[in-house]
Amino acid sequence: MIPVFICEDNEIQRKTIEGYINNYIMIEELDMRIEMSTDDPNELLNYLEKEPRLNGIYLLDVDLNHEINGIQLGAKIRDKDISGKIIFITTHSEMMYFTFKYKVEAMDYIIKDESENLQQRIIDVLKQSKKHYEEAQSTYDERLKIKIGNKVRVFSVSEVMFIETSLVPHKLTLHLMQSTVDFYGKINEVESLSDSFLRIHKSFVVNIKSIATVNKKKYEVIMENGEICPIAIRKVSLLNRRLG
Repeated sequence: MIPVFICEDNEIQRKTIEGYINNYIMIEELDMRIEMSTDDPNELLNYLEKEPRLNGIYLLDVDLNHEINGIQLGAKIRDKDISGKIIFITTHSEMMYFTFKYKVEAMDYIIKDESENLQQRIIDVLKQSKKHYEEAQSTYDERLKIKIGNKVRVFSVSEVMFIETSLVPHKLTLHLMQSTVDFYGKINEVESLSDSFLRIHKSFVVNIKSIATVNKKKYEVIMENGEICPIAIRKVSLLNRRLG
């Protein structure tokens, strides 16, 4: 199910956009639905805090009569939903430049004019978003977001070997195929970042898809890059079940 989000402060405009989207979803029988339609950007951001990795479609007005405008909202959405499709619907064509300034990577910028043209443009972006979503599903590469200093770095989960506690208090070390990255975090929170992650030791969370060999005699796993991680005895049966 592809979730659609609308943030528009004008109720009439918001209801109009809802109508266009719901009619198109119904006619085409799409696996898509309006998850939220609101005039409050904070309501949308709070929802994204609780529901990460959505790959949603976001239709945003630029002038929201709020402490943040739609483009700033788009930038915050981009931090939370890396693969989301962001579309601005507005009368402010001169604001288009700021989508580049804030690195929003918007899919489209629709100018409000005749309602017929607006309806067709919305249908077009829904079609294109659906196409992108289907293509991404067929070549899906899960991503891992890690905050390092003041920046957020994104890694493909397929590149991750394992994560271990560092000698530096409160730090963890991410082991990739050919490099390592240190970052602040808690080992007991790492496992939930991907379904491929499994905590096999108090100090190690491994990517089970990157395991090359399990040495049951030595209670070790050898990763695809040759690195070795210990297995706690009580985790052996769980690892076996996950590996099938």
